[in-house]
Amino acid sequence: MKLKFKKQAYQTRAVDSVVNCFKGQPNMAGISYRIDPGLTKADPQGYRFTQMFEESGFKNSGLALTEQQVLDNIQQIQRFQNLPQSAGLVKNKISPVNLDIEMETGTGKTYCYIKTIFEMNKQFGWTKFIIVVPSIAIREGVYKSLEITAEHFQETFHKKAKYFIYNSKQLHNLESFSSDAGVNVMVINVQAFNARGKDARRIYEELDDFQSRRPIDVIKANQPILILDEPQKMEGAKTLDSLKEFNPLFILRYSATHKTQHNKVHRLDALDAYNQKLVKKISVRGISVKGLSGTNAYLYLESIEISKQSPVARIEVEARQSHGIKRIIRKLKKGDNLFDLSGELDQYKGFVVADINAVSDTVEFTNGQQLQAGEATGDVNETTLRRIQIREAIKAHFEKERVLFQQGIKVLTLFLLMKWLNIVFTPKLEK
Repeated sequence: MKLKFKKQAYQTRAVDSVVNCFKGQPNMAGISYRIDPGLTKADPQGYRFTQMFEESGFKNSGLALTEQQVLDNIQQIQRFQNLPQSAGLVKNKISPVNLDIEMETGTGKTYCYIKTIFEMNKQFGWTKFIIVVPSIAIREGVYKSLEITAEHFQETFHKKAKYFIYNSKQLHNLESFSSDAGVNVMVINVQAFNARGKDARRIYEELDDFQSRRPIDVIKANQPILILDEPQKMEGAKTLDSLKEFNPLFILRYSATHKTQHNKVHRLDALDAYNQKLVKKISVRGISVKGLSGTNAYLYLESIEISKQSPVARIEVEARQSHGIKRIIRKLKKGDNLFDLSGELDQYKGFVVADINAVSDTVEFTNGQQLQAGEATGDVNETTLRRIQIREAIKAHFEKERVLFQQGIKVLTLFLLMKWLNIVFTPKLEK
């Protein structure tokens, strides 16, 4: 079976957004340097001697653009995409240029950054790329993507990339990575250079089987372009210090949920993906808070179930138990008294179920108070609201998955946890 890839306009826009950040950069392919040959093994007299031959390597040319020129390009892209304007380049200890590319899960970000590699090689002559991933599973997926797209990109760009997974025991690949003038891609997971194990430490050690060289020194001499897949999972202090050792020309960060913001040059979020019909459907489940005058009784109406006799309401209440007061889900029917069911907590006096309406999804109590499905009342703080939202999201996920699994449709549930989104989720209070 041969896979055929169709050119998608939204993916082309993602690629162009990155490439155009370097508009004006001359194509300086084939910048050569002398690869550190290292040392041979000791001779019979116990002396070490440097290898007498020289081998040429090919590294990425440096940025010929000034920081202001790069910033001007970024701002032009941001204006075109209606993105927030960057006041300056967001620098860090790893690189002075950090570009954020936001792409919703399932829209082909791996394909996009592989195509970006080929475009940057074509336009600017850059040849050394390192894809950094947070796990072995993602590493294998990226390697597979490089494999299955090789023929497709060869038809488009008339060349193939040489790619490999970094392995501290197969360092001959680093020699090839450095000495080859074509497109070279190394895929590495953070555990390979950031863990405490013996194999992970080898990248920083002078190795006898690598002519007493450190692998990291051979890598950094190429001034590679770093592509971080899911960078929000690689923001520990130790990881950032380790990434600095790679001496990157610049960094491209691909994710649907960036944690730290840099210079964003492309955005394809969940709503954009839905509007462009790139994903099947998006459902948003909201939780509202209703203030009931004169009571602080906590109630959350989860749902109303239809039974053979009469409707039953699933309501979360506080109840006195042997180990303290806990919030639990109870199935209530008409006539149930919350004061009794709660262990005689005073705040539930007068809360007797008067009616359960499955048509309007409401529950009415004898004291005149009414609650609608999805509403919470009483002592509802932010922690309570988030707990309800997470529980409902998990429940809805499995319900949807049960329906769509046999159709081969993948269900995704996203949790947005950024503080600035609190304004979006702030519940509307009703009297």
